[in-house]
Amino acid sequence: MAVGDVTKNLQSIAAGAYLDIQPSGTAEWVIHNIYHEYDVQLEVYDGTNSLIFDIDSGTGVYAKYAFHCTNAQRIRVKNTHTSVAKLIGYDGIVTHT
Repeated sequence: MAVGDVTKNLQSIAAGAYLDIQPSGTAEWVIHNIYHEYDVQLEVYDGTNSLIFDIDSGTGVYAKYAFHCTNAQRIRVKNTHTSVAKLIGYDGIVTHT
């Protein structure tokens, strides 16, 4: 990917599992939108420490944000449903390669 390209993903995430928004290597992304089909929990995660900073109920979108993600520090989105996989997605821009 080149600087300015769109990065995006949409996955079915198992109950209690995470979608990690984590670029590889030295790449850096700014994530603008996170979409979710059911209840979610957002965290900043560095591989060791996890900071839960928001919980949202129901279907929704975190729109027009600027979540900065690197390989070392990323955003994790947890599907908090207890038994069913749900869709979670995101889009943003590559800012460094």
